[in-house]
Amino acid sequence: MTTGWKASDIPDQSGRTAVITGANSGIGLATARELARRGARVVLACRSEQRGKEAAEHISREVPGALVEFTPLDLADLSSIRDFARSYAYERLDLLINNAGVMALPYGRTADGFETQFGVNHLGHFALTGLLLPHLLRTPGARVVSVSSGLHALSNIDIGDLNSERTYRRWIAYGRSKTANLLFVHELAGRLAAAGSDVVAAAAHPGYARTNLQTAGVRMEGRRAAERIVELGNRIIAQPAESGALPTLYAATAPGVRPDSFTGPRVQGWRGPPAKSWRAAWTTNDVASERLWVASEQLTGVRYEGLTS
Repeated sequence: MTTGWKASDIPDQSGRTAVITGANSGIGLATARELARRGARVVLACRSEQRGKEAAEHISREVPGALVEFTPLDLADLSSIRDFARSYAYERLDLLINNAGVMALPYGRTADGFETQFGVNHLGHFALTGLLLPHLLRTPGARVVSVSSGLHALSNIDIGDLNSERTYRRWIAYGRSKTANLLFVHELAGRLAAAGSDVVAAAAHPGYARTNLQTAGVRMEGRRAAERIVELGNRIIAQPAESGALPTLYAATAPGVRPDSFTGPRVQGWRGPPAKSWRAAWTTNDVASERLWVASEQLTGVRYEGLTS
């Protein structure tokens, strides 16, 4: 991995199409802007129509001539995910960046009854990737990049309680959802290889980046003191969203990125240029990744046609 890799090192993306979930703010917006700057057609897949359109306008102002568009996508609703996949207007899909996520929310459920963090962070992206798989498979050199977190280390998944119905601890649930992201990439990479596909499935994480992700949970509960502490940490410790996006951009565009790799910031996994990241041993467990895959197919009703175990 090249020392000091930066956004200006992104290869030319002209003629390529990227879908980025949660691209209306934070590292998703920064990722979308840099890919558009290098010539990619970028589809902003966002829940909020207003914020998605504002993000598209923001990118167009910063990158004259940018090929950028908004398409609605609510990862907490399988019907919305299916609508997005049906409406996808392009034959090819070079980059699918599973970036959107929620963190440490109070207990809640998605439209389909899944615990919110597991449902949005893992199951929503599992369903989206499966439904867009035909476009990926027909596109030479396509990549799927799933954004996990160093906080996956908080917990392995509990295959017997994926929706945290027995007990719910918000940070443990978050860690499990981020572990699920890595297990998904591990299993997807193996299945793509077995099918003889050149699609690369990789993972990345932003370290500690300055976004609205950290404050959402405490704001929902009205915990003003906790919100102020988080905001202070964002200002003093966190790196800018633009820096947090670099591991994702590296995994999506740099030459030679290996399947099932995990890229994060170089300096203690918190900040700095992209580098190979540590991951817990449980995230490369073949039995766990297959069991999660089977459970995810059953829960979402999405099958990955052409990819077998």
